[in-house]
Amino acid sequence: MDTYILDTNLLFNMEAKMGLGDNTKRIMTNLTKAASAKGKSEISIALPPTIVQEIVSFFDSPDDEVLTSFLGSVTVRSPETHSILVSGSIFSELIEDYRNRSFRAMKVAEEEMTRVAEVFMGKAALPKKEFQITLGKVISKFRDRYRNATRTGTLDSVADLDVIILAKELGGTLVSSDEGLSRWARQFAVVEMDPRVFGKKMKAYL
Repeated sequence: MDTYILDTNLLFNMEAKMGLGDNTKRIMTNLTKAASAKGKSEISIALPPTIVQEIVSFFDSPDDEVLTSFLGSVTVRSPETHSILVSGSIFSELIEDYRNRSFRAMKVAEEEMTRVAEVFMGKAALPKKEFQITLGKVISKFRDRYRNATRTGTLDSVADLDVIILAKELGGTLVSSDEGLSRWARQFAVVEMDPRVFGKKMKAYL
């Protein structure tokens, strides 16, 4: 049996290009059909509870029919985080990565504070609304740069780590379009599959 462990972004990021639908509900409906097809004994889709929580949070109601059908067709299982053995070198690299990201984020903050000063330097006091609009543009750019410096290309949630550990524990195949998650999954020697390839395999069960 082939076991697939899915990341949240597969269901909400249309850029994953799985070919299973052009919106979240269509993708989930097709995955439900694939997991419940005649050849279901050949495949299994597993999710850790943290991923389930993320998926549910995107729906207005936990009783949504598409959501409940999808969750009824997959296996929800917590990874055994206390028993898996991981090389200390992996955590050493992870800590170093976060240390470097923290420094980059500090530099981003310094640069954006300088930009704020440059924007308002020599200007008379602006009316409140104009001030908020001008400052808002700077803050928006700062948030984007800060997010990119601290989160892009790394593990940024417990759910990410749960997906990797569960895939390792079950000997399953990780499917994700998240570059950071995939990067660290390779450190754990987890088997991975491109979302587009996964989509084609699932189509065979529809």
